[in-house]
Amino acid sequence: MRVGNKEYRTVWMKGKTVYMIEQNLLPFRFKIFQSKEHLQTAHAIKTMIIRGAGAIGAAAGYAMAQAFIEAGENGFQEYIEKARVTIESTRPTAQNLFYAVERVYHAGKTSVSAAIKEAEAIADEDACASQQIGIFGNELIKDGFRIETHCNAGWLAFVDYGTALSPVYVAHKSGKKVFVYVDETRPRSQGARLTAWELKNEEIPHVIIPDNAGAYLMSKGKIDIMITGADRIAMNGDTANKIGTFEKAIVAKEFGIPFYIAAPTSTFDLACPSGNNIIIEERSQDEVIYAEGPDEKGKIRKIKLCSPGSEAFNPAFDVTPAKYISGIITEKGIIPPDTIFIKKLFGL
Repeated sequence: MRVGNKEYRTVWMKGKTVYMIEQNLLPFRFKIFQSKEHLQTAHAIKTMIIRGAGAIGAAAGYAMAQAFIEAGENGFQEYIEKARVTIESTRPTAQNLFYAVERVYHAGKTSVSAAIKEAEAIADEDACASQQIGIFGNELIKDGFRIETHCNAGWLAFVDYGTALSPVYVAHKSGKKVFVYVDETRPRSQGARLTAWELKNEEIPHVIIPDNAGAYLMSKGKIDIMITGADRIAMNGDTANKIGTFEKAIVAKEFGIPFYIAAPTSTFDLACPSGNNIIIEERSQDEVIYAEGPDEKGKIRKIKLCSPGSEAFNPAFDVTPAKYISGIITEKGIIPPDTIFIKKLFGL
């Protein structure tokens, strides 16, 4: 995607260094974060310098490749095993992370160069899959459609193109008139900060709405379709995504509004029977209690939003049961959220 006059991927590797867009600074500052070793890259994943299913996966693959580069001959296997545990512990709900680490780990058993090559392949596949998701998803969007999305599943959340926003980009470029209602997505405000920033860059009409305004808009007939991304999809079609997605799906079902998940096949967990088996990451209460943003002089400041002394509970994701999902948009086509169709998708 283009920022200013330059094309960027969300994350890439050159030599031993992993480069990524520093998403904690957006939309107020655009900066490239440089990670020179795997512990730095793992920390960037955990602290959400990089975020989003595909971007996390690509960064994790690069981190695993960095570990192979760093490991000396003495204690090589011990170093690699420890690095793998460290990387996989950063974001436990994100399936793409485990998918990428597994692939690079096994490739690295052949050689360090094979690990690097595999990490690059994962990133390239992620970008291609996202592009195809846009093509298939565009078929669902009619001229004049009003689309609601939750959290950020744009190009910042993947290596390029994105998932939930990819069909929107294709529809817009094809000449369709679309309007996007952007859920703010508290507590990290990925919608208000990242999705809105992306849509503004693409000159796509949109408005930021409070997370709890979706039901009101749907009840007034102002939403034609809802598309979100996913962090893990179980074999029965149950889907984990940013906290609040489940609520949106229930309301969409109530008002007969199509609710779609957009995700590459790398987000499916073939070892996970249902949503009951998905581990839900719980993050620091500080994300709920505090917020960051620039003051009138542009300096980033942290302010308290909540009652002093009160504690907060901060689950990062929830699981939407398959019965609330109209379909899953993948790079191989749109499928029903059903075990039979998921098995066919993978040739099982």
